Amino acid sequence: MGHESFRPGITHFRCVGVGVGPANLSLASLLHSRPDVPNLFLDRKESFSWHDGQQIPGSSLQVSQFKDLVSLADPANPFSFLSYLHAKGRVYHFLNAQFDDVPRLEFRNYLAWASRRNENIVFGEGVQEVDFDDGLGVYTVRTDRRTVTADNVVAGVGSRPWVPPQGENLLGPTQFHVADYLHAARDVGGKRVVVIGGGQSGAEAFLDLISRSGWELPRRVSWISRRQNYFPIDDSPFTNDYYMPSHADYFYGLPRERRQSLNSRNILTSDGISESTLREIYQTIYVHRFVEGNEDLVALHPGREVFDVSPGPFGGWEVCARHTGEPESVEKFEADVIVWATGYRPAAMDFLAPLAGRLEHEGEELRVDEDYAVRWDGPADRRIFVQNGVRGQRGLADPNLSLNAWRSRRIADRLCGVRGDEQLASFIEWSSKGPQEERWSA
Repeated sequence: MGHESFRPGITHFRCVGVGVGPANLSLASLLHSRPDVPNLFLDRKESFSWHDGQQIPGSSLQVSQFKDLVSLADPANPFSFLSYLHAKGRVYHFLNAQFDDVPRLEFRNYLAWASRRNENIVFGEGVQEVDFDDGLGVYTVRTDRRTVTADNVVAGVGSRPWVPPQGENLLGPTQFHVADYLHAARDVGGKRVVVIGGGQSGAEAFLDLISRSGWELPRRVSWISRRQNYFPIDDSPFTNDYYMPSHADYFYGLPRERRQSLNSRNILTSDGISESTLREIYQTIYVHRFVEGNEDLVALHPGREVFDVSPGPFGGWEVCARHTGEPESVEKFEADVIVWATGYRPAAMDFLAPLAGRLEHEGEELRVDEDYAVRWDGPADRRIFVQNGVRGQRGLADPNLSLNAWRSRRIADRLCGVRGDEQLASFIEWSSKGPQEERWSA
């Protein structure tokens, strides 16, 4: 549950956050010990949630447990994952369990715990509008319950499920985004199911479907992906240097075309499938086909582009796809249920509409500076920060948990007018050195 109010009588804050997902929750946790920085974080949801409809049993994080809300920026902070385990009395149990990766539901519960402990966070209060009062030099934040003012605003509204045009107008009980999987995929026994999307979410849904037994097992499960195969996430040491602060700053300074190219070429560093998931899928298919003789259960179709979905001639749906290597070919798949595992896009920030003409853009994103503050025509010491909404400017790490605490620390430091110590840079020299620098370092 959310806190009912925040210090009755206080109506002005140094910082007001819009949205309480992992990004703004991280910032709220870092600011909690700063009484000199009055802050308020608002979310229209009645209580904390984080991919609640997608918490498939057995799913786990793809990042280290140290990449929590605060540890990589402030290891002693009481809102760390270790503090959560200690507060729950299960530190030793967690160690003895020897998880290869943190169960995703456990991490979700940790985030909810952190939100409940912070009295500066209020749920059940939606922000309707943010404007700027040039006379007073403050932002006015109007919610569905009150109006407050702020020196700074931090937008952290997260992402929304995305379905391509072929399916976005057909969503319902038998066609849904994987974000709604837990409650929508209950009644699929004996049915033909098509999963569209070859990332981790698609893999987890596919594995769950083929792992069911008895009357809950579908008649057939087809897995379609645009990628040429079901590729693993690249989690090797030097690849993970893409998810260090020094690379985030290097990426920010690149030309836009170069940034787009890097994001495209390195997508599997963030959107590949965990090897453990791939191994379990392969083993489950083996048992179905060779041990149990269920040869018709699974159909794997990578390298296909879905271009149309329509009602089937005999009920259900007909999914039409082209093989990317054979563009003239058309394949049709019959489905009773379609699961769209097609990712997420940044959520709309309609509450900034009153300021739309004053904010700079880069493509579809708000243009930000090195500290994630939006460039605009207002006072330099009054800022709107954007969390988890500028992947094109800050790289694949922007929506990822890896740099969550570092980004929040960067914003918190800007709010406080300080610059904290950075960790050592990557072993990799990302940018070239000038001739003079090379000569002196020889």
